[in-house]
Amino acid sequence: MKIRKVGGIHALLGILALVAGLVWSVDASAQSPGAEVCKGCHEQYVAGFEATKHGAKGHPKSPAGSGAECAACHGDATEHVKAGGGKGVGGLKNPNGKNLTADQKSGICLDCHSGDKHLAFWDSGRHRKNEVSCNNCHSIHQITEAKNFAQIKKGESIPTPLRTTSRQLQFETCVSCHKQVRAQIGKPSHHPIIEGKVTCSDCHNPHGALSHAMVKNESVNDLCTTCHADKRGPWVFEHPPVEENCLNCHNSHGSIHNRLLNEKVPNLCQDCHDWSRHPGTAYGGNQGFPPGLANTRFLARACVNCHQAIHGSNAPASRGQFFLR
Repeated sequence: MKIRKVGGIHALLGILALVAGLVWSVDASAQSPGAEVCKGCHEQYVAGFEATKHGAKGHPKSPAGSGAECAACHGDATEHVKAGGGKGVGGLKNPNGKNLTADQKSGICLDCHSGDKHLAFWDSGRHRKNEVSCNNCHSIHQITEAKNFAQIKKGESIPTPLRTTSRQLQFETCVSCHKQVRAQIGKPSHHPIIEGKVTCSDCHNPHGALSHAMVKNESVNDLCTTCHADKRGPWVFEHPPVEENCLNCHNSHGSIHNRLLNEKVPNLCQDCHDWSRHPGTAYGGNQGFPPGLANTRFLARACVNCHQAIHGSNAPASRGQFFLR
């Protein structure tokens, strides 16, 4: 009987705790006016919020699903509503305002997203160190232009540029700050970034990384060979600049030269190979006028006509040693 009694008490305590939790959650959500109240003045922003994952009421982890809605990010709006609204009235937090630091703005998001694996190195990343906050790249309310909101209310579609998705391509967000990259990806030879087939986050982790330029691998070569596996090796005969860094020869964002090369062949090769065999100078010591004398010049010729295995070779003897085809 004692065992049953204790079990009954435990069950009763569990029920009471559950009821108390439900009452507390209702009180907590009722502490601040809900989205319907906010919609009276901020209809454009509430409509944009409800169209996002944060506004999904069926998701238990979303602000709307937990009942917090606007208060989850902006704080308790009770005093703001009592005062009849107004900018800066009621002590609300505005992530887009000037009264918060970048860390304070990001802290609002990190209250929920701090456990995200993609944010593990946020504190070590260049964005956080350069006072970039979450809302510099992400728009919680989605709709920012009044004309777009007016069209949506009327049931009209919003005209968008000719592209494969109605969303803004990722690179357009990044190049709003990285202007030099915008110029590079528009050059004739480039990764298909502006076409939407490759995104900036395929190579970089914008939320932080310990590597240079926040690339997603420990080195540039490891990153490049995740796609260009045929250049990985290992090779019997290795090309030192290739083993050191792919960027010795290529510009990863774009170039005016073929294959994203920093210079046109043979100029690129002759940055290192300019002293023997095929001199890059206009006239060598064994040549002159008239034409027809022994000429080993390689000026304006293509090295890869013969040396095709420039990333490394497993061919035997001199063929592999000199990366010959």
